Amino acid sequence: MKQWYEELFENYGKKYDKESFTQGTIGECDFIEKEIGNKSANILDIGCGTGRHSIELSKRGFRMTGIDLSESQLRRAKFKAGEQNQSIDFQKHDARNLPFESEFDAAIMICEGGFPLMETDEMNFQILSNAAKALKQNGKLIFTTLNGLFPLFHSVKDFLASESEEGNATYNKNSFDLMTFRDHNLTKFSDDDGLEKELKCNERFYVPPEITWLLKSVGFKTIGIFGARLGAFSRKHKLTTNDFEMLVVAEKGH
Repeated sequence: MKQWYEELFENYGKKYDKESFTQGTIGECDFIEKEIGNKSANILDIGCGTGRHSIELSKRGFRMTGIDLSESQLRRAKFKAGEQNQSIDFQKHDARNLPFESEFDAAIMICEGGFPLMETDEMNFQILSNAAKALKQNGKLIFTTLNGLFPLFHSVKDFLASESEEGNATYNKNSFDLMTFRDHNLTKFSDDDGLEKELKCNERFYVPPEITWLLKSVGFKTIGIFGARLGAFSRKHKLTTNDFEMLVVAEKGH
């Protein structure tokens, strides 16, 4: 049986590129470029989706490898990269089981590239573990994930409703479970062929000490956690209860 995130991305490449949360690519890549520094770095884009970060970083000279579980998203990514004359190695893989070992200078997982979407905490942990394994010593992992401080202070449903635009995915029937920090909701959207779909989704929100502990347990030594602002990632943005997502920058130790 397919999980909700597999069904969601089956035929959603063009629509995905129009969603409000995918509009911050340039600013996000400015931050990634600054953090990584070395222009000849080899970067792994985990849960690359339609390749928006991979393509932009490739244009800036980085060597990119993009992995995703969705063939539809990868097809769209390859098409867009071809259109823009970018040579990127897009591969179909499950982030819980990657074939890479100490190959990359950096890895990115932006806009929930798999990590908090898995159905168990163990599976989410496997994604971080595989990201760590794929990196060289001192390699950097830059990712965004759902901020568990947000739902303690706000309604997730109200936030998602305020962010939604005409024609984009809508979310309702939210319930946030305080024992598991999982938000269960019903997502309605129309796929690339205009077919209306409704999926029962559940996503894991994390609090900063959990993220720190998880990353340390897979070999990261320095960990910075910040508020993730769409298209404006910065170390200056201190994480607050108003941030729906957190931005995490971690460096692999010896």
